[in-house]
Amino acid sequence: MTLHTPSLRFKFALFFIAASACLASAEAAKPSKNKVSAKTAQSQGALYATREDAMQFADDLASRRNLDPAWVRQAIGQSRFNPTVARLMQPPTKSFVKNWRVYRSRFIDPVRIRAGVDFWQANRSTLARAEAEYGVPAEIIVGIIGVETIYGRNTGNFRVMDSLATLAFDYPSSHPRMQERSDYFKGEIEQFLTMESRRNADPLKPLGSYAGAMGMPQFMPSSQAKYAVDFDGDGNIDLWNSPADVIGSVASYFKAYGWQPGMPTHYPVSFDTSRLDMDALMAPDILPTFGVASFMAKGAMLEGPALEHQGPLALIELLNGPDAPSYVAGTENFYAITRYNWSSYYALSVIELGREVAQAMGQGNGR
Repeated sequence: MTLHTPSLRFKFALFFIAASACLASAEAAKPSKNKVSAKTAQSQGALYATREDAMQFADDLASRRNLDPAWVRQAIGQSRFNPTVARLMQPPTKSFVKNWRVYRSRFIDPVRIRAGVDFWQANRSTLARAEAEYGVPAEIIVGIIGVETIYGRNTGNFRVMDSLATLAFDYPSSHPRMQERSDYFKGEIEQFLTMESRRNADPLKPLGSYAGAMGMPQFMPSSQAKYAVDFDGDGNIDLWNSPADVIGSVASYFKAYGWQPGMPTHYPVSFDTSRLDMDALMAPDILPTFGVASFMAKGAMLEGPALEHQGPLALIELLNGPDAPSYVAGTENFYAITRYNWSSYYALSVIELGREVAQAMGQGNGR
């Protein structure tokens, strides 16, 4: 799920939203007693028409965006508080140990690989066109769509306006950054209603994730406004039913976030314990910071093509529960994937799912 926020602190905070949504989609093809049902997703809470603050926001939004005030009041007023959405936004009450192998198994599985092959075969020419136009490999695009929604199988069953309104006006007050998050989702309502007005569409119909992410690529409204493209040329952007628009929009997103055509996403890394400065290597987190020489001077050893890499690298750590962590050297393209979801686990799952699908297609290219 793509998330765009005004501050670095908030971006890290909202990582938990995106990670939770992705883990939920990972279970979409599996029966689970914990899965949110459609009935629960559409929980009938109070209408926001009864809330003075929500109606004042509607009037202000309509004036600011030059929208029909009655239409905006109707859209927000007929949205309902959804207690399930509010509950899912609460931080986990129990700590958990990150485990890359477990995380990977939820996304790299036969169901997604088979679905990915079908998607690639059905959209081969469009994926090739997107790669030629934006420089983003087909396998990365395929990996994103597979991790997010299993190629449209699980795009969410929460009414988007209910989710956005709940999080804009009733974000859990116990959260230390409640106001900041509330303001973020008010901005998403503004983007969403502006788009729906331009399309002359009913804003109460679209369904998405509990955080308001939409369609096959799970774009938040602000992401759709900035990066979505009409890649099938029909004059409309449809992220639910047009694979071409989805493919082009994902590629557009990555190009906007600095994707470097032809650059690998990561390299293997080992350690020279005699000079290893792990604190220094880990200090920038996933932000590529070190040139090859300075990376190796701190004890992170590279070999082969990695020695010729031009550009900064980051040491990416993936915990494996009680076992030793896994490490890779991430490039600027690895970092670009984390702009879709602020998680190195997510990014590597996207890369490896795309690679598995490519190999199943008989055209893995090692990117």
